Amino acid sequence: MSVKQLFQLDDQVALVTGGSRGLGLQMAAALGEMGCKVAISARKADELKRAKDDLAQIGVEAYAIVSDLQKTDSIPALVDEVAATLGAIDILINNAGATWGAPAEDYPDEAWHKVMNLNVTAPFFLAREVGRRCMIPRKTGKIINVASIAGLRGMSSGVHTIAYNTSKAAVINFTRSLASEWGRYGINVNAICPGFFPSKMSAGLLDNIGDKVVEGTPLQRLGGDEDLKGVTVFLASAASRHVTGQYIAVDGGASAV
Repeated sequence: MSVKQLFQLDDQVALVTGGSRGLGLQMAAALGEMGCKVAISARKADELKRAKDDLAQIGVEAYAIVSDLQKTDSIPALVDEVAATLGAIDILINNAGATWGAPAEDYPDEAWHKVMNLNVTAPFFLAREVGRRCMIPRKTGKIINVASIAGLRGMSSGVHTIAYNTSKAAVINFTRSLASEWGRYGINVNAICPGFFPSKMSAGLLDNIGDKVVEGTPLQRLGGDEDLKGVTVFLASAASRHVTGQYIAVDGGASAV
């Protein structure tokens, strides 16, 4: 198999959660450009429509599904719809997530539950559903969990995101554990740990510490619109067929210093 063939994804079916904007939309675009049949899910229909239009402009036809993963009992219906429309899911990207800022001593119960539910519980429930229905029976599949460099360390001074950091650390070990268990089925499970990318979720934080983040990053820049595409295609394709249970930091070197 040539190197080009290793990276090609023709006719693979991919589901990207949180695919209506930001990192999820970037990853959906990458998979579509490489030949995937792409389904994107998110809570808001208007954002999904804009995302579908944006993808169409680069020649990617996406199937958009409104789905609130906080409501975990809706997950089987999401998998049903993707499978019935596009076929069995080959690639799952668990990207949907949430954060909440508050000092630990004042952190609201509902904030903790919201962040942990969407960032940890929903990815497991969705991976479990896709695995047992689409991947395990066919002995193949790629699962990519979007963690964060926030899961690799504590918080910077003045940053109060304890639930987010805790949840992303959990995602990394969830990735390792699932990879260990499902390797015998030919399923690769890996994680991407983005650093700071401008997004709706990070906007407020970057307004306060953006300059400091850039100064502390060896490449002296924030993540951009193209910076997750390559690693996404690598982990989704046959090029990574002997890579599982790993995480890749895409952060300009910030976690290395």
